[in-house]
Amino acid sequence: MAPSVSETVSQVTDEIHEKIATKSLPVQTEAKEEAAPAVQTPSVETQHKEPLKLSGALDHFESFDVTPVIGREFVGVNLAKWLKAPNSDELIRDLAITISQRGVVFFRKQDDVTNDLQKELVQRLGQLSGKPSTSGLHIHPVSNSGRELGGKDDEISVISSEQAKKIYRDKLLFQTEKKQSGKEGWHSDITFEPVPSDYALLRLTQLPKTGGDTLWASGYEVYDRISTPVQKFLESLTATYAQPKFNEAAEKNGFKIYSAPRGAPENVGEVLEAVHPVVRTNPVTGWKSIFALGHHVQRINDLVEGESSALLKWFVRLVVDNHDLQVRHRWQNANDLAIWDNRSVYHVATPDYLDQDLGERTGQRAVSLGERPYFDPQSTGRREALAKEKA
Repeated sequence: MAPSVSETVSQVTDEIHEKIATKSLPVQTEAKEEAAPAVQTPSVETQHKEPLKLSGALDHFESFDVTPVIGREFVGVNLAKWLKAPNSDELIRDLAITISQRGVVFFRKQDDVTNDLQKELVQRLGQLSGKPSTSGLHIHPVSNSGRELGGKDDEISVISSEQAKKIYRDKLLFQTEKKQSGKEGWHSDITFEPVPSDYALLRLTQLPKTGGDTLWASGYEVYDRISTPVQKFLESLTATYAQPKFNEAAEKNGFKIYSAPRGAPENVGEVLEAVHPVVRTNPVTGWKSIFALGHHVQRINDLVEGESSALLKWFVRLVVDNHDLQVRHRWQNANDLAIWDNRSVYHVATPDYLDQDLGERTGQRAVSLGERPYFDPQSTGRREALAKEKA
């Protein structure tokens, strides 16, 4: 009988036990003005940040938690009015904190939200929760205005099933076969960038008759389900994040990767690769999550291939084997939207409508850039932090 996942991970951690005591991340230094190389070594955050506190500005708006662990939905809210309200900054700041705490937040039928308002909202979420002044909105290296169905605004990625069938036809052909697992779809957005995303906002403007749901999973909860000795080991590691398939798609389809600065001076060039911690601290909540999960993660550094592969597969298994740390969202109306914190959740779309004569699926996505990922040794897990609040 093949060993279980837990047995495999136990064997891996036993084999590399001696690395735990000697391995540490370099101390963070002051960021320089000029553009940084595409690949950076992450660091321990030496200046501890206190978690942000809610002001109560959202308390009188109706909302509910979609699951105990992840997701909140606001009912009967007009986000366009929040952006113009006298206390708009207070509302948006509390919304940012809520998104970071709950992972993903949903709003239905936001017909007054335009692409420009969508961009303003996601940028202000980051600004009001403390992101660097040099971090703007991401320009996707592939899904931008240079594509046939990419729209006219580089800061809005058009999420189009029709476009995907043209650019990623080999991948989508595989999905229409007798597919027995969708686990490879899980990811956090653009983690191949030196400065990846904090918040992302997706507004669907065209829905299939049925299907096309999106699932999110909590990175906080993945971290909390790991035993303390293994948590400590993982906190000492970095991983390489990259997306060579975007370069392959560009070459096959005869276009160039967007290589100018993609929303931050650090995100530049055609090499889509970066080094980040395996365990990341969310600066808004002060909570730890497993960051090295999904199809942008290539390997865990300093481990041999078997060790790295076993851990990366195990992280994904923790998501797919535990539906109680997931939330599944059914898009019901045009202009339904979701906003999530890419630092602490993963997501996956459901391509069950493809080749079923159910129509196309199209959305407008705006992605804010945050800080360089870091691990703060003084940060805590979500469960630990919530337990302290109740004590």
